[in-house]
Amino acid sequence: MKNYTVKFINKDTKNFLSNVDAPWENANSLIDFSSPWDHEPFKKIEFKALHNNKDVFFQFKVFDEDVYIHPSENKNNSINNSDRVELFFRSDENLNPYYCLEIDPTARVMDFKAHPNKKFDFNWNWPDNDMKVVSQRNENYFTVRIAISIQSFKDLSLLKENRIETGIYRAKYNKIENEKEYQPTWITWVDPNTDEPNFHIKSSFGVLELDGFI
Repeated sequence: MKNYTVKFINKDTKNFLSNVDAPWENANSLIDFSSPWDHEPFKKIEFKALHNNKDVFFQFKVFDEDVYIHPSENKNNSINNSDRVELFFRSDENLNPYYCLEIDPTARVMDFKAHPNKKFDFNWNWPDNDMKVVSQRNENYFTVRIAISIQSFKDLSLLKENRIETGIYRAKYNKIENEKEYQPTWITWVDPNTDEPNFHIKSSFGVLELDGFI
């Protein structure tokens, strides 16, 4: 499995969720993304993660001058058809259960609990006190920053021996030429080796290793 080391940094939560970039200079940069089902090039995606004694912090920096936000008034429907970033966390390789966060560039969150064969429980939500999300849009890129409490990872049996088994993804929606519809390009850190796009499968996960954590 692919591994990414989440470095320890003794900083306050607010530093990670602000527009200040300085804390993130300490993080490892992950740009190893691919679109196994689409050979068209896509813009750079940079993922970073850090942790302190209380929280794990995630940052996506997605280079894109043409971000698409679906106009539906239904939050889940609009996020599901918009440009977004995604994090999946699994309790074990059986995916029974696993937890999904899908976040668009306006910081709207679609979070749900899942079981094998794409059995989704949209009534489940990550506890509000245990997760915070902010986003920022610029001319050439957008950032999404997420803070999740270490205690919630423990409560959901997701943190084991300093490891969190994680899927890291991006959906990019492109307008179909001469039409009003948009078509997604599916982008992933780990190639699941499937014929069709599928993130909801055990082979699409890697491992986040929390460095210096006891």
